[in-house]
Amino acid sequence: MRRLWLAISLGSLLAALPGAVPTSVLAAPLVVDLSSKQIRITTGFTGTSLLLFGATDTAGDVVVVVRGPRRQVVVRRKERVAGIWVNGSAQIFDSVPGYYFVASSRPLIDIADEATLERLQIGVHRLRLQTTGSISADRVKKFRAGLVELKKTQGLFSVSPDRVLIVGDRLFRADLTFPANVPTGAYTADVYLFRNGDMMASSETTLAVRKAGLEATVFDFAHQHSAIYGIVAILIALFAGWLAGAIFRKV
Repeated sequence: MRRLWLAISLGSLLAALPGAVPTSVLAAPLVVDLSSKQIRITTGFTGTSLLLFGATDTAGDVVVVVRGPRRQVVVRRKERVAGIWVNGSAQIFDSVPGYYFVASSRPLIDIADEATLERLQIGVHRLRLQTTGSISADRVKKFRAGLVELKKTQGLFSVSPDRVLIVGDRLFRADLTFPANVPTGAYTADVYLFRNGDMMASSETTLAVRKAGLEATVFDFAHQHSAIYGIVAILIALFAGWLAGAIFRKV
């Protein structure tokens, strides 16, 4: 019954496309869409999930890769000095995706060969993370492992692929999960259709993650008027300290 319900639900969603999408697009080997193209982060945001769904022209394996905005990341190693843990050596990585999610209809190694997966950077350990400066391969390996582990702990990197559910050989769906600390910016969702180890088609759709409400107002003000924001923050801190002191004196 659950599979039938999923097939009917996806079929209903795809049936609504002809009025808005040209016939030539519907005849494509791969059609993909998201339940929403925007995530709004408001006060009290605790994370969310989106539905990625679509259809293929014939049976095959489907792989979904979602990447967040790329930014420079500094990875620091904790070192113990005189019994105290302090920041030690550091390594800079360029163009690191702030979010990385993978889902597949079967284990990746059963879908395509290693060369294809490497070329498409499907899988966290296949990401090409560029470093700055001339450093040894051993150092890069250690800091890279630390970076991946940190992102995994934060819920921003999926190390083990999630499941793409295929219904009736043609319809598919994947649940995309975004944690509360998901970074803002532009995201891309790449969907690949494989058949007998060969990539037959691919489709890319975009997603925007934005702050909204009071949090967005404060965020924009802090970035556009950083000096004034700093002064206001100091004044608020001073007032809070004075108020707390006054209350405790009376107590």
